[in-house]
Order: sequence, then C-alpha cells, then structure tokens
Amino acid sequence: MLISMNWISEFVDLSGVDIKDLINRFTLSTAEVEDIYEKGKDIKDVVVGKIVEVNDHPNSKKLHLVKVDIGSEVVECVCGAPNVYVGAVVPFAKLGGRVGDLEIKEVPIAGVISRGMCCSEKELGISDDNSGLMIIEEDYPLGTDIKKFMQLEDIVFEVDNKSLTNRPDLWGHYGIAREIAAILKRPLKPLELADTSVYKDLPSVDVKVEDTDKVYRFSCITMDNITKKKSPVNMRIRLTYCGMRPINLLADLTNYLMMEIGQPMHAYDNRKVKEIRVKTFNEPVEFLTLDGVLRKIDTETLMICNAKEPIGIAGIMGGELSSIADDTTSLLLESANFDATSVRKSAMRLGLRTDASSRYEKTLDPEMTVTAIERFMKLLMDIDPGVKVTSSLTDNYVKHYDKITIDFDKAYIDKYTGIDISSDMMEETLRNLGFEVNRQGDNFSVVVPSWRATKDVTIKADIVEEITRIYGYDNFEIRSTKSLLTPVRHSVERDNEYRIKQLLSTKYDMNEVHSYIWYETKLNKELGIVTEPNIRIINSVTAENDTIRATMIPTLLGFVYKNVDTYPEMGMYEIGRVADGLKEDGLCNERKRLGIVLASKKMSEKDVFFKLKEAIEQVMIDIKNITPVFVENNEINKYNYVHPVNSAGILLKEQEIGYISVLNPKIRNNIDKKLNVVFAEIDIDDMEKVSAVPLKFKEVSKYPGVTVDLSLLVDKSMRYETLAGYINEYPCEYLSKYYLIDIFEDEKLLPGKKSMTVRFEFVSMERTLEGNEIQSMVDGLLASLKDKNIELR
Repeated sequence: MLISMNWISEFVDLSGVDIKDLINRFTLSTAEVEDIYEKGKDIKDVVVGKIVEVNDHPNSKKLHLVKVDIGSEVVECVCGAPNVYVGAVVPFAKLGGRVGDLEIKEVPIAGVISRGMCCSEKELGISDDNSGLMIIEEDYPLGTDIKKFMQLEDIVFEVDNKSLTNRPDLWGHYGIAREIAAILKRPLKPLELADTSVYKDLPSVDVKVEDTDKVYRFSCITMDNITKKKSPVNMRIRLTYCGMRPINLLADLTNYLMMEIGQPMHAYDNRKVKEIRVKTFNEPVEFLTLDGVLRKIDTETLMICNAKEPIGIAGIMGGELSSIADDTTSLLLESANFDATSVRKSAMRLGLRTDASSRYEKTLDPEMTVTAIERFMKLLMDIDPGVKVTSSLTDNYVKHYDKITIDFDKAYIDKYTGIDISSDMMEETLRNLGFEVNRQGDNFSVVVPSWRATKDVTIKADIVEEITRIYGYDNFEIRSTKSLLTPVRHSVERDNEYRIKQLLSTKYDMNEVHSYIWYETKLNKELGIVTEPNIRIINSVTAENDTIRATMIPTLLGFVYKNVDTYPEMGMYEIGRVADGLKEDGLCNERKRLGIVLASKKMSEKDVFFKLKEAIEQVMIDIKNITPVFVENNEINKYNYVHPVNSAGILLKEQEIGYISVLNPKIRNNIDKKLNVVFAEIDIDDMEKVSAVPLKFKEVSKYPGVTVDLSLLVDKSMRYETLAGYINEYPCEYLSKYYLIDIFEDEKLLPGKKSMTVRFEFVSMERTLEGNEIQSMVDGLLASLKDKNIELR
C-alpha cells in the first residue's frame, strides 16, 4: 500500500520533522516499509501559460505552431495535442526546465524551432491521461510555477501489506496518521465532516437487509444537483501517487475516501437505483460487473440489489448498469460493513479480488460507515457547493462488536518488558493511539477503540505490545534476562517417538515422510484402494479430497506409487494423525499412528515381510523391552489392500497395537507387478498404554559360549510362541538365550508338519563348558520336547 506524506500532513503537523527518519521509525514501531519514492522533483520550471495563437504547422498535418503567454514573455513552440485552442490555460515547461527525464531545450520539430513544451497530465506524472494537454481550470496568474498550487512534490512510501493483516485501521491514511501522531507525540487533527443530523426530516432511503449473517452495518444517503464532473487536481495527484486511476469526481471521491480512512464506498446513479435490498439468491444468477465481465453468482455470494435485479457484489465490485455516467447528477451513496469471511470466500470463488475486498477481508470497523458518508459529503460540497441532500441518513446497524475493557497495572508491563516505563508515558501512549484510559495511580483500565476491537487488541499482552512499540524497541537496554531456570520435563511419548524415528532411519535406512491428513481420493481410486466412509471436511480446498483418513496406509502406498519408477528399493515411515470416527462428545476420535512401508524389486516377498517384522520387533524391544507377538487377526481383512493370508495382528502384553501385512496382489499389480510391498500400522496411543518392562542387567561371562542350532519338527498349526513356552519349561542352568532363525514348510516332505530352526546359546560364568556337557543338555531338552510331540528333524 502506498502512503503520501502530503496526505498525512493534513492530519499531523510534520513541520521540522525529517520525513525519511520518521518513515524508518514507523517501520520499527508499526509496519514494514518496503520502499520510499520521491515524487515531483523531476518537474522544474513548469508554469501557467495561456495559448494566444494557434497556427497549422507548414510541414505536418498533426502538429501546430502555438504562441504561449507565460506572463513575462510570449513563447513560440510546436504542439501535437489534439485539444490545443486559443485561450486554453496549460502547464508550460520553459527552456532550461525539466519534465521527468526530458530537459527542455530549443529543438527543431519538423523544421520549426520549438522553445518550450505544453504538457499533458501524464507527462507531469499526475495521471495516465495522455490524450491531450492538461487544461488548468482555476484562475492563476500567468507565469506562476505550477508547484505553488499543485502538490507535485511528495514523499510516498510503500508499506508491506502482509504486515497490516491484523490492522484494519491502517488500511487508510488517517489510521497511518494516528500512528505517526503517536510516534511524534503530536496531536491528531479530527476529520472534517458534514452533519447528517440536519437532514433527519427528509425521506429515508428504502433499504432492507435480508441476510443479517453477512451484513454488519449498511448506511446510505442520496444527493442531487451534482454539476462538477472532474476531481480537483490535487485529489487526482494523490490518487495517482497512491496507485489509483482518476476516473470522474464521484468515483474518485469513493476511492479517495477508501484510501483516506480505509472504508470502501460505492456510488450508484440515483436515477437507476431508488431502493436497496441486501441478500443472497436462491439460485445462481449472471451479473455484469464494472470491469465489463459477465460473472456467474452463486447462492452464497451476498448481493446488493434494487427492487428487480442485482446492482453490486457486496464488498467486491459494483455493476456496470448502475454505475456513474457522464450525465449523472444524482447519486445514492452506499457505505457498509460486511462479514470478512463471506467477502473473502466470494472473492476467491469469483476470482475477483479488489481494493475494496482486500480491506473488507481484514474485518473493518462498523463505526466507520457513517463517518465515511459524512466525510464524502463534506468533500463533495466543498468541490461542488450547489449539491443538495435529498434523503435522511439511512443506517441499518445489524451487528455490534462487544466493548473490550482490559485491566492491568504497571508491574505487569514492567514484568514483560524488563524495563521501567513510567505510568504517565503509558497513559500518554495509549491515549494517543485512541484508547480510553481510566487510571488510578499505577492501575489502568482501558477501553479498546472500535477500530482496534474487531480482531486486533483483545488481551493484556496486546497492551504490552502497544506501549513498547511506541516506546521503541530500539530504545530497550540490551541486558541478560533474570529468570528462574527450571528443568524441562521430558515427555516420554515424545522421547519414544524420537527413538522410533532414529532406529528406523539409522538401522533400517528408512525415510521419514510427511503427508496431509485426508485421503487422496483420485489416487486411491486409481490404485483400487477402497476406504471406508469417515469424517468429511466442509468447504475443502480440493472438493474430492474431503475425507479425513482413518488409516495411514493408503497415503504411504500413494508415496510408493509416485516413486516406484525412480526407486526400486523403498523404506518409509510416518508418525501422523488419523481420525477414527467421532467420540461420544461429538469430537473427532483423533489417534496418533506409526505407518511403515517397505518395497523392493530385488528381495523376495518373504524377505521383505521378515525385514519389516524384525524392524517392528526391534522397535518394541528398544521402546518397551517387550518382544511383540504376531497373531492371526481377521479384523484387518476389512481393508481391501491387506493380504487375505499373509497378515497378522501385533500384540504387546495381550494389548493389540496394530498389524502387519503383505500388500494384496490386486493393489500391487496397479502399482508395479514386480514390486514386493509390505506395510504395518501401529497405534502409538495404544502402544503407550503398555508399561515398559524394566531392563535387567547381567554380567557377561569371561568364558566362551557354545551355539547349537536345532531344527525341530512341530505341528503345522503350532506358533513359535507355543514352542518357546515349552522350551522355558526345561530347567537348564547354562542355557543363556535362544531365538528363532528359520521356518521351513513343505507339504510333500513334511506332511502336516513344519520345521522351526532355533538357535540355543549355552555359557557358564565359572568355566568353559565341555562337549559332553553340551550334548547332555541338548539331549535333556529334546527329551523334554518329545513329551510335547516335538522331535528333532
């Protein structure tokens, strides 16, 4: 947003102030300034001149030879403007003068010497009108430097709009002036306003607000006998310098007021608009906006209408059919306040973001609507004294913001700033910023002004910011903070998550991924993945991705699909959130899950499965010191991507915490037929419910141990956990540990049986075991197992 210091000086006395230093202080205290522009310094020796003679150029049909009286002399020059005529009073650049980058010299133009230049508004940089000469309508002595009545010289600075997002009061010059007045500790001049109360006996405008959810306030008034069509030159200069294109008096005034106090307004031709209805339509309609585009308006977009048809999109843009025309002499002036969210959503749906909508999106102060009308009337009546007001002020105030009162004391401010700011300075600062201050010694009770109460200042911490930023952050003494240091309590859950990530990333070479919390519906459909109905998002950015995920696996399989052409070996994991339906209180049953997927074109499906199984076991041993148990679980077969046979539930101390599965071949073929994919999903919340087993430390023997591998024939239906239970029943002093290393199944070789190869480690703390001792223990173990119908293969 561009800010004119000439405009600011109307409201704050800037005499004796270094403007560039002031702008730097504004950056430190209020909002970031991106750039500073010095306007008008490239205009020199341009004076008021009167054309006293016009002749055709002997060598050109488009050019004219003109004589211009500049008071001290009559100067001859060549002019190509189409609107040159005898008696026209124009800006004239004398020899030695400058207009922008052009230095004025005697130059031959089509064979005739020209000793100056008649100027257009564009050449002077005060508008984009280059259609002809600028005609000076006011009466000034010939030879008067135009800078004496045209505010060409100005310093304009550009504020970063992002730094004003939470400050709707700063989207106009008057709000900026209030900040500058507080910085300088100088008074802020009040706005000059017309008094609308004198017209209270006139008929009111027929206005009805039908959608009270989207309209906070709607004010309007009508005026007639408007004779002036063009804005004063200094108004056009300010609009141009601030990035607005001058159009006509009434349109310029609405833009001028929007730039001055931040309140958008709209002027309708009162011949075409007699009454106002503010509403939404029950079905989509087409509407021709001011930019000449026919737009389709949906049922959620708030519209300004007359009795029969729409005339404007509320808060965004007016319609072409009701706009101000060259012959307009009467107007209906609208000044309203709309719901910020509604305006933003409508602007996004229409793809139409305007200066007005960008301000309404910031949650404007409803108290400004009448002020804007009274300011508009004052400016218009000063420009066109014959204007007549033809109605009373109509003001529908639908929604009032609550009055915000904040209580605090000096000690509170000192605690958070670490410096001693006097109570008098606090009071002065807050009053300068528009706060109502009630003070008893060092105790304060302040009322937040309406222009800061829509969403900005709500709590005591905001008051700390207001005081310190005006005091000046650069004035703070740099020193160490004195505060009590207390140890941070570690979250066991957070530490466990970090250990899981570290283990999977370092030992198993997996990559951590991050994803959205919703299903990618289109991708799931492409892969053949069916997801069950779950919580849906209202007004999702992407309409098809509106379902919150209940499981993480489809997301991870999507990552596999997107990377399969690049990486033949993949391992990835994510600790993220899912929503498993709703709880009894109606809130989402939010769960934290660990999802893991391994994929390989080189390893067999079995090898990939057991690699993931090993990773899960290692995670649980590392986190809980518990070896998980893998059991049959038919519940997981509800997912169509789970393998109907090669899948298992994961138990931790009889607590089910998740599952592991090979990818269903139907889904795998949609990804890549040669890719073997295995995945697992573990509920972190359920896992944390299981208490960790305390670690037990045992002295390491200094004597060598002996390892024995036994392939044991067991029933095909027996699980390893059952076999381990039988082994535990055998009392053996020197059996240090044992673990499964292989399972072999072949119905032809081992009908009804399978072979489990278990590795046994024997060791003594006192001596080296002899071979016959080892054999005796192995024989005893086999004899014990034989009673359970388990034999050595």
